[in-house]
Order: sequence, then structure tokens, then C-alpha cells
Amino acid sequence: MPPIPRDDLIVCTHCDAVFTLERPAAGQRAKCARCGTVLITPRRKAGLQIIAVSVAITILIIAATIFPFLSISAAGTSNSVSILDAALAFSDGPLVALTLATAALIIFVPLARVLLTIYVLVPIVLDRPPARGSTQAFRLSEALRPWSMAEIFALGCAVALIKISDLADVAFGPAFWMFSTLVVLVVVQDNFLCRWSVWKSLDKTQA
Repeated sequence: MPPIPRDDLIVCTHCDAVFTLERPAAGQRAKCARCGTVLITPRRKAGLQIIAVSVAITILIIAATIFPFLSISAAGTSNSVSILDAALAFSDGPLVALTLATAALIIFVPLARVLLTIYVLVPIVLDRPPARGSTQAFRLSEALRPWSMAEIFALGCAVALIKISDLADVAFGPAFWMFSTLVVLVVVQDNFLCRWSVWKSLDKTQA
């Protein structure tokens, strides 16, 4: 038999604890009593704000990929490199798989997530029926979340720059500041997005 929907219950996505559903007021949060995971975070006009942040992230990802990330000068020679250059550094030879994985984790996966978020949220914010495949698109976006490693790349760059600062002159390019802003916006987007509210909206419109 198909499962019977229980709209009066909510399950923690982290520890699988089950609670009686009680939607908090806007600006408040419902947290799991066992592990502290935030379950519901309703905010007024959050959908429009998330779309705006997602569009900004999309622009920053594209721009940060193209513009120089940093330049290094040592012994009278200098070189500038972009994020795309770094991702494609091992594009020749047996390390091409590493190149593809690096480019995916720091460029394409974050870009795919924000585009999927925009695709899902725009019809909901405009009070229109969801776009075709919205449920699958949002599920894919959530599945890609652990593989979006833009902030890990930024942390790795910071550690590397500290180590080479005594050996060469390092100058930050415009893409560095774009990428730094991008990482902050990704964190803001994840904190603003109430996944329970999105699923609830998709369920209502598709019912």
C-alpha cells in the first residue's frame, strides 16, 4: 500500500527524530530537540531574497572564473592565473579526471545549485504553478549541496597564500574578491532557504 501522508509530523533530516509539526512564526526557528538541526526557518519575502542572492552568485561565479584570481611575482618574473586556469592545470595527461573533478566541485556544482534554486523558486514566488520537474530539480539541488566546495577552495587558497607569501610577491586579482563575496553569499543563501517551506509549497501546488 502507498504510504499515508502525515502532515502533522516532521522528521529531522539529520537524526531522524519525529516531532509533531508546529509551524513557527516568521523570524522564528524550529529546531530538533535531539541534535539541534534547524528544521523550519520561515521568513517574510525570503523567496525573493533567495532569488536575488542566487542571481548574484551566478554572476559572481561566471565573472570569478574569467578574471584573474591572483598574480605572483618572483625573481623578476610574474604570472597571473584565473580559477579556470587553476582548474585546468592538469588537463593534459592522466590527471584529466582530477581536472574535471576540480572544475566541477568549485565551479559547475555551485553554479548548477543556484540555477536549480532559481528554476524552482521563481514560479513559487510569482504564485504560479511550479515549473516542470521542480520536485526533481530541488531534490537534485539538495543532493549536490555536500559537493559544492567553493568555500573549501577559498580556505585552501588562503592556506597556500600564507605559505608562499615569504617566497614571492602575491597580488590579489578582481576574481579573488568576487570569489570571497561569492562564498559569503552561498552561506547566506543556505541559511535563508527554508527547505521545509519549499517542499510544502511544491506539495500544495502539485496536489
